[in-house]
Amino acid sequence: MSRYIATSALRGARNVTREAEAWLQKALQEKGKDAKVAFPNTAYYLPTILGLTGQKVETVGDLIPVMDQIRCYLHPVPAESRWTPYLGETLDAGIATLLAMETVQALRYLFGDQPEKFPGFRLAQKSESGDGGGYLNGPIDDIQLRSWGIQLVDGRMPGFAAIVGCAKSNQVAVKIIRELQRRNILTFLAGNVNGRSIIHQLHEEGVEMGYDTYIVPFGTDTLSAIYAIGFATRSALTFGGMKGGQAREILLYNRQRVFAFVLALGEVDDLKYAAAAGAISYGFPAIADTVIPEIHPTGVTQYEHVISMPFNEIPGKDDLERAEKLVQRCIEVRGVKIKMTEVPIPVPYGSAFEGEVVRKADLRFESGGKRSRAFEYLYMAPMDKVEDGKVELKGPDLDSVPEGGAMDMGIVVEVAGRKMQEDFEPVLERQIHHFINGASGVQHVGQRDITWIRISKAAYDKGFRLEHLGKILHARFHADFGAIVDKVQVTIYTDPASVNSMLQVAREAYNKRNTRLATMVDEDVEEFYSCTLCQSFAPNHVCVVSPERVGLCGAYSWLDCKASYQINPTGPNQPIPKGQLLDPVKGYWSGPIEFVQQASHQQVQTVSMYSIMENPMTACGCFECIVMVIPEANGVMVLSREDPSMSPAGMTFSTLAGTAGGGLQTPGIMGVGKYYLTSKKFLSADGGFKRVVWMSSILKQTMAEELKKAAEYAGEPDLLDKIADETICTDVNDLVKFLEEKGHPALTMDPLM
Repeated sequence: MSRYIATSALRGARNVTREAEAWLQKALQEKGKDAKVAFPNTAYYLPTILGLTGQKVETVGDLIPVMDQIRCYLHPVPAESRWTPYLGETLDAGIATLLAMETVQALRYLFGDQPEKFPGFRLAQKSESGDGGGYLNGPIDDIQLRSWGIQLVDGRMPGFAAIVGCAKSNQVAVKIIRELQRRNILTFLAGNVNGRSIIHQLHEEGVEMGYDTYIVPFGTDTLSAIYAIGFATRSALTFGGMKGGQAREILLYNRQRVFAFVLALGEVDDLKYAAAAGAISYGFPAIADTVIPEIHPTGVTQYEHVISMPFNEIPGKDDLERAEKLVQRCIEVRGVKIKMTEVPIPVPYGSAFEGEVVRKADLRFESGGKRSRAFEYLYMAPMDKVEDGKVELKGPDLDSVPEGGAMDMGIVVEVAGRKMQEDFEPVLERQIHHFINGASGVQHVGQRDITWIRISKAAYDKGFRLEHLGKILHARFHADFGAIVDKVQVTIYTDPASVNSMLQVAREAYNKRNTRLATMVDEDVEEFYSCTLCQSFAPNHVCVVSPERVGLCGAYSWLDCKASYQINPTGPNQPIPKGQLLDPVKGYWSGPIEFVQQASHQQVQTVSMYSIMENPMTACGCFECIVMVIPEANGVMVLSREDPSMSPAGMTFSTLAGTAGGGLQTPGIMGVGKYYLTSKKFLSADGGFKRVVWMSSILKQTMAEELKKAAEYAGEPDLLDKIADETICTDVNDLVKFLEEKGHPALTMDPLM
């Protein structure tokens, strides 16, 4: 154990504790002990404090016992004559530092000093903590955490990096970020060196930052790095089903399941050493690009604890190559598992670019939207009719379109394979959106005949042309679906006559698929499918996916799971023989019950497919909606992840999610995929769609046609007009009054409870 690191960390912990004490005294004097303290849009109070101490901080006064606990973690700075300070004392100092940092940041929110103002800055997304008008992010929203959940568990997002400080140059900063993006690693930014931060560097180079680009700027001081630790803590609370105060379990969960590391750029001061000690307690190693003492394995992190890689000493022909090797070393030290596909195109490629927006000022070309038509269509063809790797353009290319112009386009993909089935066509076709969006400078929105593609000037200048859309699809379909796809051929139509004729062919196929999928019911199949992807984060949760019940994340239908099993027979989607039918109304079969018992490690003994009141299916934290019983209304509310407003239950989505997720089985509340609402089996044992008395307005707006059909099937064609939303009421008494005025059928149905 390095005496220098221990001394610096212990000294840094004491300094930040004094700062926290000063902020607390200021708050007590100027705001009072009853003043509310909170981070925005989270149900986990101050998450690091909640996770490590169990203390639910709601007021300034609640921080007084937290400060007492922080002081208990502090040890004396080693004397000059002492050369073997204990690792345990340093780790204690790290925990004290994290708690003190979160205390300071929470009180800075109270005084309006967070999120940090940043002149001229624009986030890539809009959020409560940063509206695109000159503010950095602040803490990650619970909604965003759960939105990233499915990417964390299926490996698309293999981990996260917390970068603190400032790179050697702007070019090095951009290269580090692009290398992390290329590997789909989520990146959190904080801190500075002599007042200059990597956030300044990226902003000056025009790098788009925000949730949508996997680059999240927290603040230009080291204190804001606590938001990354809060994110890690909430991962354990959200997906691991852990409770506040289970410090040891939370730290072990992060060591084993959350692949993160700290990259310190530039000079490392006492506070950075202290914060790094806290990160090490979570199992996250620290890598510095300067000369600092190293800490080699002791078992706290998976491999090394602290690594020194002086930037100028890294082998390489130039600084950009050295930056690439620095990132690679970080990945090796943490043991991050990277899944990458080499795509032969002239721009960077990776899932981290999926959130990029090509704005009007940056636009070189677009197809779809208001000015032109675009569609995409994938179908299965005989082996001898498909030439693997062939990409053909029928019509003019981008060069013939003026800058900022538009043109009709159709993307037709022909696939062939010995294991390919017609039912897999829509499954593969839906992947086109993700595959194309992975190219930097290319934006893809929609699907089928409402596709909208934009290409930026920067991508065009680097040589990106329409043929590269085909090269992306060829590479990715082979990489991701190689078990069922043997050949991929892509034809891109831009000639108006060809676009017209192929669009009619595609629409006929869309209608045929809709009819086929709509007629699939649970009774017609011999097996359901499991989905245990989220067990990497929620160990005791398992989804049972049937033709009429989509996975709770909304990303996996029965056909998706069937295709996944064909691709990877030992993967997370396994067939579950239905076995003996025990109760056709509530949806009990012997096969799913036995599977759930085993897959949940005996934590869930039985599951009903069609009821919320009796043994409902569990959830991790990735659900699109929460369905919850409102006893006073004899019905249920449906709260969307995208809805931050208060619900008639007196709680927001973030607060309710803690009850619905974590692999818990709670009668009366469950997480679901939003398209399950349109299924004929939705709560069919409890009265079906007629039980819905309140619903987030965003669902009404975005699923209007589908919900209208569900209402018609329920025998209440005007039911949507009788369902309240947050624009009508958020109080349960007002809800009941509204339902009575509208004559909602739930009020006259059999009691739910």
